[in-house]
Amino acid sequence: MTGTLTRKGAATRQRIVEGAAAVIQERGVLDTTLDDVRERTGTSKSQLFHYFPDGKEQLLLAVAGFEAGRVISTQQPHLGRLHTWADWRAWRDTVVAHYTERGQHCPLNVVMSQIGRNTPGAQAVVTQLMDRWLAELVAGIRHLQAAGEIPASTDPARAASALLAGVQGGVIMLLSTGDTGFLEAALDVGIENLRG
Repeated sequence: MTGTLTRKGAATRQRIVEGAAAVIQERGVLDTTLDDVRERTGTSKSQLFHYFPDGKEQLLLAVAGFEAGRVISTQQPHLGRLHTWADWRAWRDTVVAHYTERGQHCPLNVVMSQIGRNTPGAQAVVTQLMDRWLAELVAGIRHLQAAGEIPASTDPARAASALLAGVQGGVIMLLSTGDTGFLEAALDVGIENLRG
């Protein structure tokens, strides 16, 4: 639907998504109703169903996409310019700070648990997020390879995949235990391994 929206329509839809994300962050997915979203965003029932004709599940999927975008945007500008080891360290610190601030509440995780991780829509959101994240890490590894900082024998895609898997594992441990040490270790070891 977003491809057929006017500029005003796209802005209204985005306002609904962002409002829903805010309500979910305050109340949780299960305690958030479409009426809560309408009240927060100042939209009518007909407007809400115009942009989300399939109801709450479709809106939750849009919120998941919005939260996935925020995962990447909060890592910028560091993620987009991994040109030196200092840049990698700044990115690492940004990731740790972001998830430390979130604690055991990850908005994307909350929304995805309600949608169901195995639905095609949810898988598409996660795949797109991971592809974007992976591409940035691969670009950073290639940049350091070109500068002679990382061995030429290192497979950038494989190394980036391992690092990203470590980050995700560290985030899951943080969500489960409240301890950021796992995430910090995954990042530190993953970055150190890049040095060869």
